[in-house]
Amino acid sequence: MRQAGIYSRISSSSSSGRRGSQQHSLPLARIKKIMKKSDDGVEMISGEAPIVFSRAIELFVEELTRKSWMLAAEDKRRTLQRDDVVSAIHGTDVFDFLVDLVCVPDQQNERKESPVGSETETLGSKRTKVGP
Repeated sequence: MRQAGIYSRISSSSSSGRRGSQQHSLPLARIKKIMKKSDDGVEMISGEAPIVFSRAIELFVEELTRKSWMLAAEDKRRTLQRDDVVSAIHGTDVFDFLVDLVCVPDQQNERKESPVGSETETLGSKRTKVGP
């Protein structure tokens, strides 16, 4: 396996305690494939780039989970639910790019009652702003 240079420390310094190993929790080949299909101009990707993306994805998931968990804890629950994730996305400006992918929890109940509409419409074409 090719040595990733200074970027190899990024993945080994994660909070899960995988120090000194080259294990990655996300498949680097899959990340590289997504990177290549994201733009027609991307042809070559260095070995370090997927490692950096892998760590960034881990941090992203950890942060979204942390925000969602705080909402679940406020409701005195120990299980994360879809509504917690949706509320965390709507309540945090950093996650604004995900707003079009999810709907507000109140709208989800309305859509369950009326079977009209496609799945893509349910995922966010009609939404209301939550919070300030």
